[in-house]
Amino acid sequence: MALKKDARAKSTTVRSAPRKVKSANVVRGRGASGDNGHGSSHARASRDPGVARGTSTPEDQALQQLLEALQAARDGDFTVRLPGRKGGVLGQIEAMYNDVVEMNARMAKELVRVGRVIGREGRMTERASLGATAGAWGTSIDSINALIDDLVRPTTEVARVIVTVAEGDLSQKMALKIAGQPVKGEFLRIGTTVNAMVDQLSSFAAEVSRVAKEVGTDGKLGGQAKVKGVSGTWKDLTDNVNFMAGNLTDQVRNIAQVTTAVAGGDLSQKITVDAKGEILELKNTINTMVDQLGSFAAEVTRVAREVGTEGKLGGQAEVEGVSGTWKDLTDNVNFMASNLTTQVRGIVKVVTAVANGDLNQKFVLEAKGEVAALADTINSMTDTLRIFAEQVTRVARDVGTEGKLGGQAEVEGVSGTWKDLTDNVNFMAGNLTSQVRNIAHVATAVARGDL
Repeated sequence: MALKKDARAKSTTVRSAPRKVKSANVVRGRGASGDNGHGSSHARASRDPGVARGTSTPEDQALQQLLEALQAARDGDFTVRLPGRKGGVLGQIEAMYNDVVEMNARMAKELVRVGRVIGREGRMTERASLGATAGAWGTSIDSINALIDDLVRPTTEVARVIVTVAEGDLSQKMALKIAGQPVKGEFLRIGTTVNAMVDQLSSFAAEVSRVAKEVGTDGKLGGQAKVKGVSGTWKDLTDNVNFMAGNLTDQVRNIAQVTTAVAGGDLSQKITVDAKGEILELKNTINTMVDQLGSFAAEVTRVAREVGTEGKLGGQAEVEGVSGTWKDLTDNVNFMASNLTTQVRGIVKVVTAVANGDLNQKFVLEAKGEVAALADTINSMTDTLRIFAEQVTRVARDVGTEGKLGGQAEVEGVSGTWKDLTDNVNFMAGNLTSQVRNIAHVATAVARGDL
């Protein structure tokens, strides 16, 4: 950075290191007949005896060199240097010229350097410097550096805000005042535009986050992002987010409607909302599930009605395309129906045999729980009936055929009607025995003459 003006005022001009000097051409006189545009050679010769003789003085040569050097400096060539004579006014002029041109050369070189490192290499902290300078040289450097500052600061501010935006921080804004002074012109327009962009991004991010939280975390469907004043890509993004949220809301609500209907036993509902990709796969899967559940329910109902209501044994549920749990359920229902059919038919067989007087049949099928208890009861009943029949037959044979009175039927473990029947048979046998024996006793007495 350039030194302050008061510091420059006290400094002295510092000459650069010696460099290769390009000597000015020496202009020689053109003779008496030449006309240089400032009058005739004769008139000039009358004023300058040296010229009249066709020669030039050292002063003329020095002035010609100075003229050519000044012309080169005017044309932007700061490489020309004067020889720098010792002593005299011309020597001082030449030395002063060389200092001025050297300073201009340094200035030009420094401006080229600053333009390169700042404009092309992006080193925003670089500034122009000529070392210790005074007067307009220092003022020029300060003005150039002030211009660079004024140009760099808004650019740096824009870069700072853009970096924070890229890092996800939307709380930063571009300052519209620099060093206490409001920015103006294009810088103000750029700053206002950047800040408006940050505001829109912040509003967009906040709304998208709100909708995402409501839909994805809180489960609140139907939310829509509201971003005011957006256009172009930001409006398209907002519309796309809202379309996504609306579409997802419709799909989830339709899925919820169908699954709620299924949970309530209504298998007539289907997902009808438009969908693509994985949502379409989910839609098809749920609809297939509903179809399979409907088919499963219909088949189970049919088998239950046939077996339980209509008494048609042997029915089997037929549900096509099922797998996993649904296949297991179908197989279990069919196993239950088959097992029940076998058990009932076994019971019917035994009961029919008993009804037909065949007391040798037993319920020999595998059973558990209450069916096993029923099987045991039927088998016990059959055993009891068989023993009862055997005992009644024995007593009847003893009394009625073999004439053995006093016999009693012995049927263990009977109760209820079977015990009553046994008691009645035994009472009948006992009563008959008493009667017959009494008759026999009287008849025997009569036969002996005991009247």
